[in-house]
Amino acid sequence: MKGNIKKGKITITITIGIACFALALVMFMQFKIVNETDITSIEDMREAELRTELANWRTKYQETNQKYEEIAEKVEEYKENKQSNQETKKIIDKELEQINMNLGKTDVQGEGIEITLKNTEDEEIRKISSDDLLLIVNSLKYAGAEAISINEERIINMSDIVDINRAFIKVNGQRMSEPYIIKAIGNQSYLESALIGNGGPVDEMKKIGQDVSIEKSNKIKIVKYSKDIKMKYIQ
Repeated sequence: MKGNIKKGKITITITIGIACFALALVMFMQFKIVNETDITSIEDMREAELRTELANWRTKYQETNQKYEEIAEKVEEYKENKQSNQETKKIIDKELEQINMNLGKTDVQGEGIEITLKNTEDEEIRKISSDDLLLIVNSLKYAGAEAISINEERIINMSDIVDINRAFIKVNGQRMSEPYIIKAIGNQSYLESALIGNGGPVDEMKKIGQDVSIEKSNKIKIVKYSKDIKMKYIQ
């Protein structure tokens, strides 16, 4: 009886051991499968995510690079336009400066001559008139004078030089008193020759005893025309 009980216990123990071993084996295999499945899945997932992320970055880089190239092109275009505008502005400014100079609206300096006219005390010698000043001014213009003034009044195309009741002379509406100093910028030899050559106005004035002198200078300064230039008939 005791032998049978002892055999039964051994059988049960062996059976339980086998069952435990089988259970442990099954659990180990399941753990291994699950573990391998998770690692593979995770690795596959990470690789897919990395590929997706890399593709996204590549797309972003291409978009950014394209925008950079577009901006760079615009910057170059702005630079070219700015440079072109600056060149255009320089040309316009130079032309405007030349126009203002021709109109007598800027102070100028250069080589030329200075003519001084005075009335003498001899009553038999006629006084300096507006016609005398006009003859000198016109002769200077014909000789290539680039700028002329009378007693610091700039002479332009519309300047008036007139006698007022033979008592005084007006230039640009301003009353003049002697001595009358006419300044002209240009080639000194040409200007002087136009005045003192045969039939020149200064030569003729000297013949009748009027007091006229000419002085050359390399630094003749002539001020600008200070009034507004108004057109009466041009529309």
